[in-house]
Amino acid sequence: MKRLSYLIPLFILASCTSEDNSMSPEPIPAPVIEPVANTNQNDASENPYLARLEMPKTKTGSQVITHETKDFGVNYSIEWDGKLKAQRWTCYQFYEKNFPHNGNSRKGLWPNGDPWAYDPNVPMEDQQAKTNELSKSYFPGFPQTTANYFQKGHICPSADRLFSREVNEQTYYMTNILPMAGKFNQGIWGVMENKLRAFIGETMDSQTFAMNRTWNGFCDTLFVCKGGTIDNAEQILDYTVESAKTSGETELHPGKHIIPKYFFMALLAKKGNNYKALGFWVEHLNEDHSKDPLGDYVVSIDQLESLTGIDFFCNLPDDVENKVESVSSEQIKNDWGLK
Repeated sequence: MKRLSYLIPLFILASCTSEDNSMSPEPIPAPVIEPVANTNQNDASENPYLARLEMPKTKTGSQVITHETKDFGVNYSIEWDGKLKAQRWTCYQFYEKNFPHNGNSRKGLWPNGDPWAYDPNVPMEDQQAKTNELSKSYFPGFPQTTANYFQKGHICPSADRLFSREVNEQTYYMTNILPMAGKFNQGIWGVMENKLRAFIGETMDSQTFAMNRTWNGFCDTLFVCKGGTIDNAEQILDYTVESAKTSGETELHPGKHIIPKYFFMALLAKKGNNYKALGFWVEHLNEDHSKDPLGDYVVSIDQLESLTGIDFFCNLPDDVENKVESVSSEQIKNDWGLK
């Protein structure tokens, strides 16, 4: 193990007596400072963003894309798997300066409709078509009606990035989207996303139903990682239609994109030198489970890692990581005020 040491200067004062000073004093050994153990951290030598605490351990051959703006800083990052043509996760941070919505709303920013766009960092033909791919793909086992087609499910939600128009627009890249049943997207998944923001200070006005945001000091920073299952065949629900023709495009757009069978969230709250973590694991069903207790979906980060094969919060020192990720689901529910 490589050791770090610091040299302490040794000052010897000359004596004014006639005593023999020919013998040199024994040197004081320099203290040895052990480096903090972190055996599974990302190699950030070429991409410094990989050292951020919200980043999971990246997989070999994948592409990590970080979106940012000049005024806002880092918006969110994704891991894109070019072979699977899907995103594995989206991760981002919340802290006091990037939490406000500044009076913005999704409809207010985009009165003429959502600004769906292709991510400029990924070949367009590898991404889901902006239109006519998810809306032509239906939940397996259900009639092919508008009630049963898949919606564009944000992983970093538009509602999490209302700070400015520019920041919000980046959440509409198709690489930040996974197919979701409407009853899931607007049901239990939406409830989880609302609860995430409520942890740190989003409230609803009981009279006007307007959303207000005041950072409540629950933590200094909330690190978020979310996604759907794409790596295990048993955790894939289905695939989208084989091809789709997006409005305004002349060629058919290749389809057959993964529809996850499960979705997850991994949250890490940092307050001073203290950390606590929370995992959500939820099956992708074409049913309304918005009234379910959120505690039913709580898992430890260790459990979530076992379920997904993803190493979350790998950039924490090993001792901290091992401690926060092994907390029982019952203790997690107590720590986060969930039932």
